[in-house]
Amino acid sequence: MMVDKRHLTASGTAAGPAEVRLYGFQPPVGTPYGLEVSTVEDFFAHHDDWPWNPPRPGRATFHYLIAVTEGELWHDVDHVTRTVAPGQWLWVRPGHAQCWHLPGAARGPFILFEPDVLRPDLARLLAPLTAHGAPAVLSPHPDDTAWLQQTALQLLDEHRALGRRPLDIHHALRRSLLESLLLRLANSPGIAPTGTVAAGAGRADRYRHFLDALELRFRELHQAADYAELLGCSVRTLSRAAQDAAGKGVRELIDERRLLEARRLLGSAGWDARAVAVHLGFTDPANFGRFFRDRTGLTPAAFAARAAGTDA
Repeated sequence: MMVDKRHLTASGTAAGPAEVRLYGFQPPVGTPYGLEVSTVEDFFAHHDDWPWNPPRPGRATFHYLIAVTEGELWHDVDHVTRTVAPGQWLWVRPGHAQCWHLPGAARGPFILFEPDVLRPDLARLLAPLTAHGAPAVLSPHPDDTAWLQQTALQLLDEHRALGRRPLDIHHALRRSLLESLLLRLANSPGIAPTGTVAAGAGRADRYRHFLDALELRFRELHQAADYAELLGCSVRTLSRAAQDAAGKGVRELIDERRLLEARRLLGSAGWDARAVAVHLGFTDPANFGRFFRDRTGLTPAAFAARAAGTDA
């Protein structure tokens, strides 16, 4: 079971409208590697001070994967409330803004894992599933539902079996079960099939690491050079990787991610333009207004009014 307050800030205070805190993976002492398994009901029972009391938004550097077997689970992902019914899976990926709701009668296995727990070859195969833009709620084919739930329960059982067998065997079993589970989930409707990567494996990996970094740092890092330094490569090398994988420049991808966040916050989340500007690292709201208008043809206020169904 997880240690209380492992993801909370030292102050434990709620984030304001322009602040979404980032939480890292800190498993309990003795938990091997970047993988932890619990259940929704056990997690809630042992964490009454988690960010649902009161609810407050946050981002994590790791994956949340929940299989709902009973009841319904409500969870905000990127400022949209998702409803997860029995047989469905909730996937909150690194960098997603999320906010918890009380789980109520929801039950099911709850898996948390860091991206690096997956072997590189599997990570490439699973890239469409782990991508930030993949669906937050997965509805596997009915023929897969029972198998997926049973595999998740086997993973939970093995996680709880710590100490019954050598640690390396224990972890190998956990990782094998997780990878089997994810490979089957990758066939869910709405997940694009893995295509042939035009770029070499090195460039593809570099682009994937760039996207991971972008999801976690787009609020404060806005230049290609920032990400090149973070990844230990030149701007030219990073630009080639982006062009090969996406056909776009690094700065264009950074701007697209900031614009996507702005649309979400101005629309479904109902933030005002000044709060969004601060959240996205603009030092002047007027600069944010120009950034948004140049890319959408609308002022932030006009976009928010249209999203709300009112006149600006």
